[in-house]
Amino acid sequence: MGVADKMWDAITTVIKMNDKVERMAATVVTQQQKIETLTERVIRLETALEIGLARPIAPDKTPRIEQKKR
Repeated sequence: MGVADKMWDAITTVIKMNDKVERMAATVVTQQQKIETLTERVIRLETALEIGLARPIAPDKTPRIEQKKR
């Protein structure tokens, strides 16, 4: 194997590594977008929970059926 062959092998290896890095970078971007979406949803859920817990509990206004005395 000559010097030229070794050079081509090295260049080929670098190109393959570059392709893998680019694919990984795209995956990271996609994952980051998913994380940001989930974070937004959690914030909305926290807000809804805080609002729900901050409301005073209203007395039960459902009509009660009185049982007849036997």
